[in-house]
Amino acid sequence: MLNRRILRIKAMQAIYAYVQAEGSDYLLALDLIADRFAPDLMAIEPQDRKKLEGQKQIATLLFKEWYETRKFDTEEKDREILDAAQAAVNFYQNALRKDLKFFGNQMLTAAEEIYDRYLLTLLVLQELVHLIEGDEKKAATRFTERTDADLSKLLQNKALQKLLGNKFLEQRVIRRNLSWAGDLEVVQKIYRNSLKKDEEVLAYLAVAEPTYEQDLELLKHIFKNLIFKDENLQALFEEKDLNWVENKSVVKSLVNKSIKMLEEDTDENLALLDLSPSWEDDKAFFEELYFETLKDDEKYEAMISESVKNWDVERVALMDKIILKMALCEMHIFRSIPVKVTINEYIDISKVYSTPKSKQFVNGVLDKLSQDLLSSGAIRKSGRGLLDNK
Repeated sequence: MLNRRILRIKAMQAIYAYVQAEGSDYLLALDLIADRFAPDLMAIEPQDRKKLEGQKQIATLLFKEWYETRKFDTEEKDREILDAAQAAVNFYQNALRKDLKFFGNQMLTAAEEIYDRYLLTLLVLQELVHLIEGDEKKAATRFTERTDADLSKLLQNKALQKLLGNKFLEQRVIRRNLSWAGDLEVVQKIYRNSLKKDEEVLAYLAVAEPTYEQDLELLKHIFKNLIFKDENLQALFEEKDLNWVENKSVVKSLVNKSIKMLEEDTDENLALLDLSPSWEDDKAFFEELYFETLKDDEKYEAMISESVKNWDVERVALMDKIILKMALCEMHIFRSIPVKVTINEYIDISKVYSTPKSKQFVNGVLDKLSQDLLSSGAIRKSGRGLLDNK
């Protein structure tokens, strides 16, 4: 199941994408002004190019001043200039609103798609079983002796039967409308090139009456060494998921935990892993973290700037700033999360997603700011959140 660190990472990635889009929106707004005063090469009447250039520069200056102050403070009377600057502002604000919603939705989709990859990975076995059954039917009508491995014994694997007969898995797959129908060729290659030739699979087939433990170990082996190491399958997931390199370890963990749950005495009603123990609560957590961090961006920027007086805040790595702002937001609005938990979470995230020196920097800034905010009463914790504040 997805833990909150993964959700924090997804929120961080969404905020990073939004910040990048914000820069693009700013440049597009400037392009809008430039287009407004670009000479019309098809105009019949001659145009005053110097005047157009002057209007463009003044409108650009007005927009940039608004960008810094969020207000117009000008005595400019030229209606065309004012209209161009206002149109750029309107475009920029509308683009930001769309981007805020888009990346927020994308963040949720990215988290849910991790779970889909987990379910699809389990479903690879179902497709392999179908291929084995298909080979069995062909063998029954063949007049010549088969030369390839007969995998039909795998159909009697009790752990495999438990997994594919699991009602929880069946319901989740139906609910999320998942199948390998469009990418069946990838599974067929695993069947032909890996499963039929794998030494451990062949050794298992030679065992007269395998124990349940042997059945389960084979299942673990197939996932670990055939499915997760299959280059075609991994390439497919990378194509569909830009963050597959990091999400793969999450999916692998989910699959491993699910297989370990298949004990000999479990039945078809065994509840496998869900997206989250309480997805609605977790969903609310990282939606709020995303939107509130961006909403109070200026406040957190000022706090960071004040905390690093001897360091130009503009030189702070963008990812470090995002991590710091998210941590500050979390400290403020989630009263039940202890401050130390928040700090440790974002230090660990910085180790993976930012610069080599980020760990010490993030730790130092958050430690100082948290102490100041707690002593001033700006951060108030309750319940479990009080555990580290005594």
